[in-house]
Amino acid sequence: MYDILIIGAGPAGVSAGVYAVSRGMRALILEREQVGGTIGKVSIVTHYTGQQPRETGASFAARMKDQALQAGVEILYADVEQVCLTGEIKTVATNKGVFRAKRIILANGCTPRRLGIPGEAELWGKGMGMNAARDAAAYTGKEVFVVGGADGAVKEALYLASFARKVTLIHVEDQLGCIAEFRRKAAAAANISLRLGAQLMAIYGHDQPERLKIADLRTNRIETVDAPGCGIFLYAGAVPNTALYPELTLENGYIPTNERMETALPGVYAAGDIRVKEVRQVATAVADGAIAAIRAAAY
Repeated sequence: MYDILIIGAGPAGVSAGVYAVSRGMRALILEREQVGGTIGKVSIVTHYTGQQPRETGASFAARMKDQALQAGVEILYADVEQVCLTGEIKTVATNKGVFRAKRIILANGCTPRRLGIPGEAELWGKGMGMNAARDAAAYTGKEVFVVGGADGAVKEALYLASFARKVTLIHVEDQLGCIAEFRRKAAAAANISLRLGAQLMAIYGHDQPERLKIADLRTNRIETVDAPGCGIFLYAGAVPNTALYPELTLENGYIPTNERMETALPGVYAAGDIRVKEVRQVATAVADGAIAAIRAAAY
């Protein structure tokens, strides 16, 4: 029996754990993969107050993990299989046992959205759906495509440009949706080209991508691009990981909370990207986790 259970070890979950133990709570974080969540997989961490010089997602995640463990937060790597949020005692069943607490914080974020196009499943991990922080060096001198136009997509495209011969950004809107800093840097990069108002429709190949089908959404013209051995990196939005919580009423898949991070169920809190909010950044996730833990400890 714990005082507080936390699902997810991204910035929101780790922040919640640190604040919970600081208030005398026995807290357990349940994490499926690794500490860090989405931010742990990015090439470079930007704009976070207090970050170290040349902070990578991996180094940021490692420092979060060390801080949590030194604070006394318990972290268990397990697959969460079923969650019961109603009643005084909340129950989480995992492949490594069943855990209970009177309070629970849901902080398991989002999963990158797949496109659902022909060839995606067959070539996933074979040039499709690659990770810039992990795979950029493998595409040194090669051609890569980045799908998306928000901050994350353009930031990773800038990182890939230091390795790849050519980087093409494919974005459905008529202009990039990133901040001015990233837009300016992308325009200044000689090996980054933009395909705006465009959509990736299909990928062809056997053991690697060989051709791409790209639609111009303004003219409805479809072009087949030969790019043998290219890498395709997806940053086209995300899907909230809320399938485990049928007891909650969702808004567009996200969990509604008040400013105290309280959901509609007593003793149940949500923090970070999984909840309804306007700004999804590391800074806001950390703040959400702190608030959720402080309120949960006082519950």
